[in-house]
Amino acid sequence: MFADDKSIENFQQLFFEFKKYLELQKEYTKLELTEKLTILLSTLIMVLVLVILGMVALFYLLFALAYVLEPLVGGLTVSFLLIAGVNILLIALVAIFRKQLIISPMVNFLARLFLNDSKK
Repeated sequence: MFADDKSIENFQQLFFEFKKYLELQKEYTKLELTEKLTILLSTLIMVLVLVILGMVALFYLLFALAYVLEPLVGGLTVSFLLIAGVNILLIALVAIFRKQLIISPMVNFLARLFLNDSKK
């Protein structure tokens, strides 16, 4: 089938180069996945820390607001109930608009991170 041994050597060399190429692609994919997972996890940790710190700050600010509202609304219990009502309203708004506030930005972030070509 082959005219000479040079053709066989070329096929062997081609096979060796293809195998080497596949190994390099495997390593590149591992590196790219590691980079993207690192970005994802660091963003997740940053958001988690910011949310926790924001909740602590909001907790103390709402307590201060309750004591400020006490003389205006007629009692500490009423001011706490007023603040609780506002919090429940905010929770309901976030639940209603969760697609626009939470799901869509998260999907866009993950799509940009994993689907865009990193060579650009």
